[in-house]
Amino acid sequence: MKAAPATTLSDALRNAQTQGVARLDAQMLLLKALSYDPHDRAWLLAHDGDLLPPEVASRFSTAVQERLSGMPMAYLTGEQAFFGLTLRVDRRVLVPRPDTETLVEWALTLLADWPAPVPAPAQVLDLGTGSGAVALALKSQQPTLHVCATDVSENALAVARANAQRLRLTIDFATGSWLDAVPGQHFHLIVSNPPYIAEGDAHLAALTHEPLGALTAGADGLDDIRSLIIGAPAALHPGGWLLLEHGYDQANRVNALLIERGFEAVTSRTDLAGIARCTGGRWPGQR
Repeated sequence: MKAAPATTLSDALRNAQTQGVARLDAQMLLLKALSYDPHDRAWLLAHDGDLLPPEVASRFSTAVQERLSGMPMAYLTGEQAFFGLTLRVDRRVLVPRPDTETLVEWALTLLADWPAPVPAPAQVLDLGTGSGAVALALKSQQPTLHVCATDVSENALAVARANAQRLRLTIDFATGSWLDAVPGQHFHLIVSNPPYIAEGDAHLAALTHEPLGALTAGADGLDDIRSLIIGAPAALHPGGWLLLEHGYDQANRVNALLIERGFEAVTSRTDLAGIARCTGGRWPGQR
């Protein structure tokens, strides 16, 4: 039997692109299969005529097929950039999105402009932390913050703890459903990127590789947001803020829920696309 022709790195990349994988994605997947930094494209370009070892070709072929099936690049490379940090991620957690950086930026602005007396250290709670993205971004930008991060999933918290350890950022982690994880504690700022997709939403078809429980929240996608708005005052210091990320079309409803609960200064912040992505308000004091 005639041996299969030798394949170069350049040939492998061309074949992946022919199948429908974007050039940059193919390059990152090939570098990962070669056990190189997925971002070291200069090395790849300098060695594009090298022959591809059979075991690497097999790993690359598997990764290409997974990418074609819709697997997020972050799961295939094992990492995702967020607010200047490189986070390790896998299928135990959602992939951090650039939209969520809006939540971090708003939180940092509030903390920087906090009226006197400035809390020292300010107590911040990240509910449903997943990979730890929001909590770690806040801590990296303001090291004096006391940040607590919670999740109902022990698997997710294992990812978040590993990220905190690798980045050498001190975060308090707690397991539990929303505020049940921190009974009796009070915070100056509560942030959350909770599930907010309606069950049966057509967008879920493109998210089948990510944990469903971290995506959906009832018939209208607001079940968890309602729970957080109802419960947050019991965990906020007077004048404390609750900031929530939500869906592209949910700002008005979240705004109304916050006002109905008694929050003041209720407003929304837009993401880079100009979409109202986060809504929050200040708790006046009485619970």
